[in-house]
Amino acid sequence: MDFRWPDGSVLAEQLDLSFSTGSVTALVGSSGCGKSTVLRLLAGLLEVQGGRVERDATEVGFVFQAPTLLPWRTVAENVGLPEELGGSAGMGIDEALTLVGLQDLGGRRPSELSGGQSMRVSLARALRGRPGLLLLDEPFAALDALTRKRLQQDFAVLQQAHASTVVLVTHDLDEAALLADRIVVLQGPPVRVSLDLEVRLPRPRTVHDPAVGALVHRLEQAL
Repeated sequence: MDFRWPDGSVLAEQLDLSFSTGSVTALVGSSGCGKSTVLRLLAGLLEVQGGRVERDATEVGFVFQAPTLLPWRTVAENVGLPEELGGSAGMGIDEALTLVGLQDLGGRRPSELSGGQSMRVSLARALRGRPGLLLLDEPFAALDALTRKRLQQDFAVLQQAHASTVVLVTHDLDEAALLADRIVVLQGPPVRVSLDLEVRLPRPRTVHDPAVGALVHRLEQAL
């Protein structure tokens, strides 16, 4: 696919990526190379000028770096928002909140939540439609280390249970190594693939595993 900004500058040119059904692909690369923009192209939030984006999934979920919750609505009302805007609901609000461990917090406002809880609400909102394609734009980046680790572990379990195809943008190489079946290192702009690596490490993975450490080291060298 090709993409140019209004000023004519090229972000992506002849970028060719495909994603296996049910897999987790991590996109990593330096700041400004275009990772998040590629995610928005996949979501259909930006229009491709050349080439095409093909999606088998009818439902696409998107989780941004910030939870993007409406402060005047309750947790349950935030999770129900996509359906109000015309999206489909593959599961009930209570089921989605239970899925992310927030079954007792549906009546709270976003101001009453921790950062980790807010991100769980955002994830529940995205998962409610049972998306075939789930796009994550550094969803854990703003969290403290302990909360980030817990959410990474919980997400790994959720993904295996629901088998969405996941594309994850992250700056955290440990996160990529722990969660992904495939890691694509991007450079640019214009965006190009400098390394496309299949990860064949057994799960669950930990940062203390020498094989995980070796993978992170290889990614550091590629960047």
